[in-house]
Amino acid sequence: GLSAAGFEVETAATGDEGARAGRDGPFDAVVLDWMLPGMDGLEVLRALRADGRAVPVIMLTARDAIDDRVVGLDAGADDYLVKPFAFAELLARLRVLLRRGQPDRE
Repeated sequence: GLSAAGFEVETAATGDEGARAGRDGPFDAVVLDWMLPGMDGLEVLRALRADGRAVPVIMLTARDAIDDRVVGLDAGADDYLVKPFAFAELLARLRVLLRRGQPDRE
């Protein structure tokens, strides 16, 4: 869906792959699932932030408790979207993150 909307997309099937990709390449934004095999999305997010990566991150997850949202946002997510979600909303949230000034971002 993101490709069809005009985004260039790179995917990672596991948290370890996602963490490596996050370290290796500059991205305009990351859509990150919390529940990934291996290193979970929260660990990936914390690793990105510990590496100084300021790329905007949207957590996209079925974990919908308020405490989970707070943990995700406090770990460094810029936004948090709960599954199931409307694809149009995901696109809108990505556009918001991408149009913000990004002077210190990759």
